[in-house]
Amino acid sequence: MAHDCGDSGGHRKLLPLQGALDAYAERIRPLAAERGPVHECLGRVLAEPAASSVDLPLFTQGAVDGYALRSTDATQPLRVTGEIAAGDAGGLSVGPGEALRIFTGGALPAGADTVARQEIVQRDGDTIRLTESLGAGVDTRYRGEEIREGDPISPAGRRLHSGLLAALAMAGVQQVSTRPRPRVAVLVTGNEVAQPGQALAPGQIHDANGPLCHGWLAERGYPLALLRYVPDSLDAVTAALQDAAACADLVITSGGVSVGDHDHLPAAAQAAGFERVFWKVAQKPGKPIWYGMRDNQPLLALPGNPGAVLIGLHVHVIRALQLLEGADEPAPLWREGALAVDFKADRQRDSLLRVTVGQDESGRVVLGRLGKQDSHMLSNLARADALAWLPASEGPLLAGTRVRWISLGSA
Repeated sequence: MAHDCGDSGGHRKLLPLQGALDAYAERIRPLAAERGPVHECLGRVLAEPAASSVDLPLFTQGAVDGYALRSTDATQPLRVTGEIAAGDAGGLSVGPGEALRIFTGGALPAGADTVARQEIVQRDGDTIRLTESLGAGVDTRYRGEEIREGDPISPAGRRLHSGLLAALAMAGVQQVSTRPRPRVAVLVTGNEVAQPGQALAPGQIHDANGPLCHGWLAERGYPLALLRYVPDSLDAVTAALQDAAACADLVITSGGVSVGDHDHLPAAAQAAGFERVFWKVAQKPGKPIWYGMRDNQPLLALPGNPGAVLIGLHVHVIRALQLLEGADEPAPLWREGALAVDFKADRQRDSLLRVTVGQDESGRVVLGRLGKQDSHMLSNLARADALAWLPASEGPLLAGTRVRWISLGSA
């Protein structure tokens, strides 16, 4: 389904921001799955459900340090005949009038049906007496009480964090099917952009978009396949897009997406084989975002101003990346907070503004206003915590109005 909302004159109705976010899911499909060792898959997304290979616990065991015994003998003196520590091979048993010293995680011996924790036991040499009554099954972990072999550990679509890796390892899972982290190519276009470390020629500016994209991807664990600076010519941009498409799963560009004489990206993208899905979104800043597909390879062409690139990464690119991974987590993760003061809204476009995040005296999340919000400005990022999504409005959005926001951090 096409969402073609822009032309060279810019007279068509702009695609709503929510419509743009929904459009990605209509075309982008998960990358092919790969099977590999669990311990090498941190940060990847499960392509298939993962099930336990064993019962958990693996065997019935003591849950505390104490004594394993028969509950029917709990009221009489008992003779201690040995001990069982965690990891011992077992083979010991408890008979009438006997007990075995047991430590947390040790296998419950044959004949025993309960464990007396050491705090309720008096010991004199090899004889013990319990100071409290004790029934069967006390302080005992039974085989399979947590999970049975074949029971699900995680559905497909979950990202493998350290806790999930631990759960899979404990369940004896050796191999899992996951989606690879998408490889990303970044093209920074514009004759005016000087690469980091390069002396400025007259009319040039220091590049912020390359470091911004590179750092943003690195924070989230996405491999950078290519970072290239491209001059403003149709042939150069087309060739760079073809190179990027040959080495990456997703391509990001900055600059050249408006309607000026030197804005070659839309024509170059189509020449490189990308089919336009939409161009221009009703958001501020970042309106002239161009999104196209080549097979299952997305191209997200962002405006050149760094503030627009920042928003493009946090709002649009993250959505495309997580669709390529088949992740079931929301992307981006929108929360809700209250405006701390009145905010001016745009009449026709939703605004994405950098804000601070705090709490008022009642514990409510409040979003504070920052100045210098123009798309070419980044200086307030040292104080910004989040992006707030302010809907278009004829008048200001008053303090206390609840709006959505996303963190500018990597979580």
